Amino acid sequence: MKRTGVFKKFFLAVSFLALAVYANAQYNNDWHDLKGELNFYVTNDMGRNGYYEQKPIAELMGRMAEEIGPECVFAVGDIHHFEGVRSVQDPLWTTNFENIYTHPELMIPWYPVLGNHEYRGSTQAVIDYADISRRWEMPARYYSKVFNEKGTSIRFILLDTSPLISKYRNDSIKYPDACKQNLQEQIDWLENELKKAKENWIVVMGHHPIYAQTPKNESERKDMQKLVDPILRKYNVDMYICGHIHNFQHIRKNGSDIDYIVNSAAALSRKVSETEGTRFCSPEPGYSVITLNQNELKLSMIDKKGTVIYTINRTK
Repeated sequence: MKRTGVFKKFFLAVSFLALAVYANAQYNNDWHDLKGELNFYVTNDMGRNGYYEQKPIAELMGRMAEEIGPECVFAVGDIHHFEGVRSVQDPLWTTNFENIYTHPELMIPWYPVLGNHEYRGSTQAVIDYADISRRWEMPARYYSKVFNEKGTSIRFILLDTSPLISKYRNDSIKYPDACKQNLQEQIDWLENELKKAKENWIVVMGHHPIYAQTPKNESERKDMQKLVDPILRKYNVDMYICGHIHNFQHIRKNGSDIDYIVNSAAALSRKVSETEGTRFCSPEPGYSVITLNQNELKLSMIDKKGTVIYTINRTK
């Protein structure tokens, strides 16, 4: 009887191991199918010192990167909660970033944008951290990056959205750097970037949404709709991707061919419901993967388990 019990336990252990290996193989197959000519990660609302599933999601990103080989990571704001950073030596750089995203496959370029929480500290320190970290590549508050591979090209335009929003610009105590930025200069730059863009695909990113379901102050979105959205529509941008809301959302608006995408938080997600134009929404934490070739641009939303929960496809 004792021997039978031992064999049963052994059999169960082997069975569970086999199931785990099979499940992992299935995930790897799914992940491999994401791969295109060019591949990118999108993450945001990260800075929780590894808590609220930030560390497991970071490890997941690393394992998936072994399969798809992303060119880089776009970090779309709020890298540091709650008061930003004070300097390039701030210990939050270690606890929020360096000691969290440690997988060898994540030792690739990171292209960040400033979020509202960065504006509660020293925004210049976030830019200057590029002089400290080999993977932190932030040449300015707003900038563009072009990738080309085998006839496939994409331009990413990264915006600094907090100074575009009156809520932050008018609060010089809480967001001291926001009122110092030249709003019109950035808007003119955005139009010039889009005017000269000749790539197959154009994706614009910023921390704040243009359209989203959220209890956050509606003035944020109204300002973005007034200042940014008309320019994106004028130049037929493919996607606008943001964070800030801590959940996944895909919205299409009447009269616009743009996919408006909210990328979920890499730590501490929040509930969500549908709004006008909602095609998909989910309260799951996670990140997104952008893959493309000359004829197809795809954004896949990944939950904390590594499951592709929703995919947006654009074709030409």
